[in-house]
Amino acid sequence: MVRNVLVAIPTLNEAAHIEAVMDQLYVDLPTCNVQFVIADGGSTDGTVEVVRRLAEQRDDLLLVHNPQRLQSAGVNLVVRQFGQDSDVLVRCDAHASYPGGFLRALVDSLQKVDADSVVVPMDSVGDSCLQRAVAWVSDSPIGSGGSAHRGGRQSRFVDHGHHAAIRMESFRRAGGYEETFTHNEDAEFDCRLRALGGKIYLDTDIRIEYRPRSSLAKLFRQYFNYGKGRSRTVRRHPTSFKVRQFAVPAFMSACAIAIVLSPLFPLLLMLPAFYIFVLAATSLSITKNKRSVCGLLAGPAAFTMHASWALGFITGILVLRETQWRPDENYRRLGEAA
Repeated sequence: MVRNVLVAIPTLNEAAHIEAVMDQLYVDLPTCNVQFVIADGGSTDGTVEVVRRLAEQRDDLLLVHNPQRLQSAGVNLVVRQFGQDSDVLVRCDAHASYPGGFLRALVDSLQKVDADSVVVPMDSVGDSCLQRAVAWVSDSPIGSGGSAHRGGRQSRFVDHGHHAAIRMESFRRAGGYEETFTHNEDAEFDCRLRALGGKIYLDTDIRIEYRPRSSLAKLFRQYFNYGKGRSRTVRRHPTSFKVRQFAVPAFMSACAIAIVLSPLFPLLLMLPAFYIFVLAATSLSITKNKRSVCGLLAGPAAFTMHASWALGFITGILVLRETQWRPDENYRRLGEAA
C-alpha cells in the first residue's frame, strides 16, 4: 500500500520549462499524499523565483538548494531530507513533458507488478528542424541501438530504463545515485539495484516526451558526456556491458583508422563509405516516412551522436579512474553515516 510519494525534480536554469512541468504533474494526482521537492543547482535564469512563486500557491511544493549542482546529488539530497516517511520516490526531469495522470499511473503500476522500480519509454519530439531530425533518428535502431526505453512498445522486465518510480526502501538499500556521476547515474544505479536482487519493470503504457538539444554542438557535448559516463559504468559493473555499446566506439575507431591508412590501403575506404551510405539512406528514409525535408538532417545528427559517444567512451576509458563495485560488508545504504 502506497501512502506517501516523494517527487524529486533537479533543476538548473529551467525557468522556461519548470512551470509547465509542474502543471502537467499536478493533473490527476494519486489519492495518496504527494510531496514535490525541487532541488535547484544554482540557476541564474530565474528558475528559483518561478519555483518560489509556485510554492507560495501550494503547500505540497518545496525548494531546496543543491550545492553540488548535479542531478544525482540533487535527488539524493531530496531523499535524505524529505524521504523518511515516503514509500515511493519519483524522479522527474524539468526538460521533459508528462502526460496527465503520470504520477497516478506510476503508483498504480508499481503496486500491480512485483518490481522495485518502474521505468518508462522516452519519446523524442522537437520544435526546430534539427530537433525533429534528432528525435526521429534517436528513436530508430541506428540512433538508440535497440534500447527498450527508446520508443519501446512492449512492457516487460528490463535491465535499465528511463527512471520514473522507485520503491524508497529499494532506492536506499542500493545506496542512491552515485554523486560523482554527471551522466549515466541512472544506468549505474540500476546495475547496483539488480545486483542486490532488485527488479526493473518497463511500463510502455506510461510515456514521456523529451526535447533533444537544439544544435549539433550541444548534441555533441551531451553524447560525449554520455559516453564518458558509460565508460565508468562498465568498469564499475563489467557484466553490464552490451555488444551494441562496444559496437559504436569499435566501428567509429575502425573508420578513423581506415581513413588514416587509406593512402597505403585504398580499399579500406570501403568501410567509411559504407557508413556514409547508411547515414544517407537513413536520412532519405526518414525524409520520406515523415514527409519532411528536416529528415535530411537525421544522418548528420546520427553521425554526431555516434562520433561524440565513441570519443567520450574512449576518453573515459583512457583518462578516468574507476574501481569495480562490490556489495561487500562496507557497502552503505543511502543516508547511513560513514
